[in-house]
Amino acid sequence: MKPVTNPAFTTTSLTQLTQKAEEMKAMASGEKDLRAVDKPSFGERLTESLEQVADAQKQAQQLTADFETGKEDDLTKVMISQQVSSLGFQLALNVRNKALSAYRDIINMPV
Repeated sequence: MKPVTNPAFTTTSLTQLTQKAEEMKAMASGEKDLRAVDKPSFGERLTESLEQVADAQKQAQQLTADFETGKEDDLTKVMISQQVSSLGFQLALNVRNKALSAYRDIINMPV
């Protein structure tokens, strides 16, 4: 009988899991401060997300131009790229609107 192997479960993933488990153990025992974990800030995540939206828009624009000039012949690839770009922009717009609404609510709170 052959052992079942999962290619997604490699030694690197085992090493990463072991490191994560040790980190969680240190946090649970109080040896490591939860706030000391290196995590990107909200601003960094927001900036990265906006850059990804801009990249998707540039890629969609380039694919559209390539399709118009005949360099790209896969219309579905162009349309999917445009939809991804559009959804990313709509999401960014909704996040902005929610943040602006929250800001207005805070500003209008009585002191």
